[in-house]
Amino acid sequence: MREVTADLLMSIAANPQPPCVSLYQPTHRSHPDNRQDPIRYRNLVRRIEATLKELYPQAQSIVDRYRAFEEDEAFWNGRTEGLAMLASPERFEVFELQRPVPERLIVADSFHVKPLLRILQSADRYQILGLTRTEVKLYEGNRDALDRVDLTDVPATLEEALGEELTARQPVRAAPGVPAVARAAGQRTDEIKIDTERFFRTIDRAILEHHSRPSGLPLLLAALPEHQGEFRALSRNPYLVPRGIEIDPNALDLEALRQRAWEQVEPMYLERLASLVDAYEAARARQLGAEDLADIGRAAVAGRVGTLLVEAERVVPGRLDPTSGAIERSRDGEEGAADDLLDDLAEAVLRTKGEVIVVPAERMPTRTGAAATYRY
Repeated sequence: MREVTADLLMSIAANPQPPCVSLYQPTHRSHPDNRQDPIRYRNLVRRIEATLKELYPQAQSIVDRYRAFEEDEAFWNGRTEGLAMLASPERFEVFELQRPVPERLIVADSFHVKPLLRILQSADRYQILGLTRTEVKLYEGNRDALDRVDLTDVPATLEEALGEELTARQPVRAAPGVPAVARAAGQRTDEIKIDTERFFRTIDRAILEHHSRPSGLPLLLAALPEHQGEFRALSRNPYLVPRGIEIDPNALDLEALRQRAWEQVEPMYLERLASLVDAYEAARARQLGAEDLADIGRAAVAGRVGTLLVEAERVVPGRLDPTSGAIERSRDGEEGAADDLLDDLAEAVLRTKGEVIVVPAERMPTRTGAAATYRY
């Protein structure tokens, strides 16, 4: 699964080269519901082809990239809850989503990234590092789903991490007066300890640089108790949560691992939401918080919003002028009313390195669908 990160979305949204095709489709994990997914996809691809033929007749290569997935049986048998595919002459991005998205196809001068922003902003997301002495796996999940994450510049095995530097490949050193069998056994124990420590250090650095920092997600460690202690003793990852899942990660299937993880993540999730709401209330008392969408729009574009809470599933039809911060409300039934002002506000805050969190309706401190805490 490809991770959705703020930096990746901003790179997609920045300086697009049209035509930009954004395809979103709800998908299914299991039979028989997933049988309809490739059929719906082929219908969307036909719409892409017709639209490009009319507006961008030179962009046939984009259609070909979408068509490559039409008959890919392995691809369609490995779906999650949602699919996003973004294509332009310069790039082609595929995202497996752990939450359903409405079916949508947009061909425009820029990419439509708001559904991905919704995924990115959700506060219940976390990652799990499944660690043994010889291999590592990374997972990303929420309260409902858990999936493997494709490792980026992270060695998956001890052999891959250390290669020719594996201590076990070095010749047995002679020790006068020590029987050869005992000498070999003792050296083997030392080799395992040395290689394990070097492997764990390599993994810790790579996960921090290529996954924890880009995602900003809490990281749970799933490992045997002895490996928990060894890894934590050397880890420098500030996203690693204090309590881990003390079990061989290969002993659990995905659903069992998700259940064990959510038991630990849910209290942290609720505590984090409560602290964010408290911080907003305190800021508002000092005239550094706002719920009015017009005020938030101007502050977001000016880079004043440090944290923005937006209500989950709430849609406020309208648009935000990315230059002035002025908001334009859409009238009921107006063409294009599917644009969501809350998503525009979120994108503006992310663009200025602010934090955006999606909050369940029952825990929102305002009735407007947004709550902003200002930096100044």
